[in-house]
Amino acid sequence: MRSIRQQITENLIPVFRRKLSGVDALPQLAVLGLLSGIVTGGVILLFRLAIEWPLEHFLPGQGSESFEELDLLTRGLLPLAGALGLGLFLHKLGLHDRKVGIVHIMERLNYHQGYISFRSAMVQFVSGVTTVITGQSAGREGPAVHLGAAFSSLLGQWMRLPNNSIRTLVACGCAAAISASFNTPISGVIFAMEVVMMEYTIAGFTPIILAAVSAAIVTQAVYGTEPAFSVPALTMNSLLEIPWILAIAVIIGIAAAGFIQLVDSMGRYHHRPVLLRIAVAGLLMVPFALVIPETMGIGYDTVSETIHGELGFWLLLGAGSAKLIITGLSIGLGMPSGVIGPTIFMGATLGGAMGLIGAQMFPDIASSVGFYAMLGMGAMMGAVLQAPLAALMALMELTRNPNIILPGMLMITTASLVTSEAFGKKSLFLTILKSQGLSYQNSPVIQALRRVSVGAIMERNILRTERALTLEEAKKALKSEPKWLLVEGSNGPTALLPAVDLARFLEDTEKQAAEEGTELPESIDLMEIPANRRDVAPVQYQATLEEALQQFDSTQAEALYVQRHVAPMIQRVYGVVLQTDIESYYQYRRS
Repeated sequence: MRSIRQQITENLIPVFRRKLSGVDALPQLAVLGLLSGIVTGGVILLFRLAIEWPLEHFLPGQGSESFEELDLLTRGLLPLAGALGLGLFLHKLGLHDRKVGIVHIMERLNYHQGYISFRSAMVQFVSGVTTVITGQSAGREGPAVHLGAAFSSLLGQWMRLPNNSIRTLVACGCAAAISASFNTPISGVIFAMEVVMMEYTIAGFTPIILAAVSAAIVTQAVYGTEPAFSVPALTMNSLLEIPWILAIAVIIGIAAAGFIQLVDSMGRYHHRPVLLRIAVAGLLMVPFALVIPETMGIGYDTVSETIHGELGFWLLLGAGSAKLIITGLSIGLGMPSGVIGPTIFMGATLGGAMGLIGAQMFPDIASSVGFYAMLGMGAMMGAVLQAPLAALMALMELTRNPNIILPGMLMITTASLVTSEAFGKKSLFLTILKSQGLSYQNSPVIQALRRVSVGAIMERNILRTERALTLEEAKKALKSEPKWLLVEGSNGPTALLPAVDLARFLEDTEKQAAEEGTELPESIDLMEIPANRRDVAPVQYQATLEEALQQFDSTQAEALYVQRHVAPMIQRVYGVVLQTDIESYYQYRRS
């Protein structure tokens, strides 16, 4: 047994890591996708249980979202008390530890190669549960995405995988979380690539699809195979409805732009103490909880009632508008809640209200309220996130009705265009990143460099050697025919020189000694002989090519030696990378 474990540790795992350094490690990525989906599915089950169990046991009525049946005093005090408790919790944390949600995932991907801490995951778990069970206007999908990405990242860190693979694992975790939350694997895949990664790659699709499917299987084993909402048969009655659908799309696009602007406007107060901001958000929630309790919590019970045409016009319009306002205020002030659930709520209620108007204007041809509610859900999600394809896939998987694709495409793209082009709004997540003074670099060059680790292109034919060598030591060093000699200094490698330069020096020295009849020198100083030496700097084995280029820029080194911790205070060097190697690799892949 011990020999098998040793064989795996010394041979299989290093080969697995080395394969993952490249861009074409499809079998290895597929394995990671499956592992990520299973882990994420289990985490999301725990997260949902932590939310649903206290709500089912302590809320009156049936189900886990019956905040409307609470008495007025409880409805008013619950979100305020929850906000104060959450504010105190976040106040005790450092500034970095308070960051949660999809925006934080995008930040970690862009600036930290997808490395997410266990502490961050725990903060998200606690804050995500707290916001929902205390009746804040919150969603569970944003925190779920954070948890899926975090635990998938931790899986990669535990396996000591190269950073390009950790980035893929983060995307797998995002897809798996959406898939497990809604039971919509396809939309999970598209969401991860369109919203979080902002890139589509053939190699990325396979592990992300496997992650989404395996997570869906895990949650289906507990919650069944039905999607998040029970949707009746929906269809468009007549093509004459298209002008009205376009009109609703414009209204939804305007509402989405207003929502993004509200979040952005409140974001200017991010420098205020977190306890004050969260307390104010909880205080603002109180009148909404008292007057329109449908805005409390996730609100999927209201969405379901809207789809089935059970709510009146003024309640739909009021609840949708109120949800937009209080969610924008809360998220802008820093409430650690998800935004996907609220966008679904807003879209469903506003779309349902417009559907009721359409039924009054065109009673003979108007489709059902549920039809317009579903279209509104997709349109609001697509416009706020600027992810029309993910919204369309979610709409199709939730309805399981291909008849909704045509009007869905029309409404989602129109609403997204109104938000982005007419009002100049980017996705909500990019807007929040910008308000924090951050950006999301996503050029084709950067995408290509992030997908590959230094292990894929480094030159392994190197020899570490001391600076001073005897003639015999120098000849012995050259017998292995290394391409590069890495010269050791007092604090690690200090220079890189071509082995051919040492060979040429030995040949010239021996020839000169023979011609002049002089004795050969006893030792050779590799830093003094004529050679094309390069200054070196370290780079970790897990680093991507993007990180390597950043290391070149920051150190002004001419070469990087690739190292990895194998024991405390012990670094093993695996190879060297030149800047020209990176440029040549990119040019080759592009061609």
